[in-house]
Amino acid sequence: MAGAPVLGPVSETAEAPAPSNPTRRKRTAAIGSLVALGLAASAVFGVQTALGGTATAARAIAAPASDPAVVFGGRGGYGWGPGTLPGSGSTGSSTVAAATEATADQLVGVVDVTTVLGYENGEAAGTGMVLTSDGEVLTNNHVVEGATSITVTVLSTGVSYEATVVGTDPTDDVAVLQLSDASGLDTVQADDDAVAVGDAVTAVGNAGGAAGTSAAAGTVTALDQSITATDESGQDAEQLTGLIEIAADVEAGDSGGPLYDAEGEVVGMDTAASSTGGQAYAIPIATALSIAEQITSGVDDETVHQGYPAFLGVSVQSGATGGAAVAGVVAGGPADQAGLTAGDVVTAVGGSTVTAAEDVSAALAGLDPGDEVTVTWTDATGRSQTATVTLATGPAD
Repeated sequence: MAGAPVLGPVSETAEAPAPSNPTRRKRTAAIGSLVALGLAASAVFGVQTALGGTATAARAIAAPASDPAVVFGGRGGYGWGPGTLPGSGSTGSSTVAAATEATADQLVGVVDVTTVLGYENGEAAGTGMVLTSDGEVLTNNHVVEGATSITVTVLSTGVSYEATVVGTDPTDDVAVLQLSDASGLDTVQADDDAVAVGDAVTAVGNAGGAAGTSAAAGTVTALDQSITATDESGQDAEQLTGLIEIAADVEAGDSGGPLYDAEGEVVGMDTAASSTGGQAYAIPIATALSIAEQITSGVDDETVHQGYPAFLGVSVQSGATGGAAVAGVVAGGPADQAGLTAGDVVTAVGGSTVTAAEDVSAALAGLDPGDEVTVTWTDATGRSQTATVTLATGPAD
């Protein structure tokens, strides 16, 4: 709208220091239960979880009765023990071998991934695999989700690099990172031949983060497994399909790490595990590499997103009359600079009418950092306000 202020992008720097010990990223399984732990009640656009404090978001996984139910650990909310998961149990073996320290050969091409969650005042960590000598890294999307900065450490050398997100596929839980100024790196060796039930495998990753990288030996117990994810409200269902199920002692932090076959070649990417231990899931490496190739080709589609998302910095909730209620704003972000405050009701974004929180997401979905968009809202006095904002660069999605 003419005369509305044009606002510039904001810094991605965290407003408060992150905890010194990063939370280890993992997806945990609560067999036969539907559990949601600490998920923000509001939908958040331009920032990934509820505002303030250390993030503890999670997603519950609702599966058919014959399939396991898996809890997606959210940013800062990984590694819960079985006592925290009501009704949890495991169909996995309770006699799997305990994880041991990974060998030098198993560390080739493997990296630790540590993320700063600047808008959430926290850190998280997981694992990744080097795909190219100049620093292209494969990991799970949930390892980097919400990150405002990423540091990757090559385990075989101990050298650390800053990393950026090349692109993500949140639906299939795959992300590709690029290390800054990297060269001559050793890469993992992938075997895209299909595994079979009964095959011996070893899951390697940054388990727990306290005693180095672990190797969890196990066996393939099932193939082509599907898990459906929902938030605690039962909305935003997501499904991971075609997973390899294994019996192995996979722990928090292993996400994004390699699943090796008996020949030491990568056959999968560690992705989920049971809360009680002994049962885990991996994305077949052929599937993960196919998605990574699409990401690096620069082609967006309904699931693949390039780079970082546009950032409005507002948390909204459905249920308000005539729009989406503002639950909170990020200090210094575009929404804050425009004058939105908690309790306002967003009625339009980019000329599209907003009647629910999902409409805000839809309006921002096709926009990039640096794009200008008009936002219309009703303030606490009932007055309609409109401003044009410049979307900032948001955390990884």
